[in-house]
Amino acid sequence: MRLADSTWTDVRDADASTAVLPVGSTEQHGPHAPLGVDSMSAEAIAAAGVETYGESREGTVLVGPTVPVGVAAEHRAFDGTLWVSEDAFRAYVRETIESLATHGIDRVVAVNGHGGNVDALRELCGRVTRNGDAYAVQYTWFDAVEFDAFGHGGPAETSLIRHLHPEMVREDRTDAAAAEGAERWGEWVSGTNLAYDSAEFTDSGVVGDPRDGDASLGADLLDAAAAALAELLDAIEDRG
Repeated sequence: MRLADSTWTDVRDADASTAVLPVGSTEQHGPHAPLGVDSMSAEAIAAAGVETYGESREGTVLVGPTVPVGVAAEHRAFDGTLWVSEDAFRAYVRETIESLATHGIDRVVAVNGHGGNVDALRELCGRVTRNGDAYAVQYTWFDAVEFDAFGHGGPAETSLIRHLHPEMVREDRTDAAAAEGAERWGEWVSGTNLAYDSAEFTDSGVVGDPRDGDASLGADLLDAAAAALAELLDAIEDRG
């Protein structure tokens, strides 16, 4: 049940206690993929996970509106990237979860599509939970599926968008994206990443080769991420 498509009486009558909140980013994903990759991914996985969960459990799980801007200053050198501070992000997402809790929706999963959001989400979900407002956890889809070469704008993310929105992938730019990209994230010495911004180690903004995946791989990734989210929803429901 999508919150944004529902009326307030729909929500009241659904008597839901659990919600997923997609959290993404608006940031560069190379010259071939749209800025909204992380938000599109989070939204699609949230919806698919709730659908998968509903196949085996009774009760309504709400799908909240997608948070489209996250902690993404590391991509600031690339045009179109948007970002907010960690403090602003934590406050906004935390207060959104707290507003859900005022309506009795006190089990919330923040379904995350951007690596830069992870630490802030973990902290704010912990604060919400410790304060007793709700039980909140963050779920980052690429940490929940098995894929060795995730990268950034690489084979995994590009394949997922090829599946969800094939018309948005500029296939004629993937050669340049790969040629001017990097094989790994950052510049590492003695276990320390010396780079703060992605432009320090990738000219195209890409890490990994976006030519190494296709829509079929994207469909498989979506199914795996949805199954993992459904398993997580089961676990938080069982916490009572």
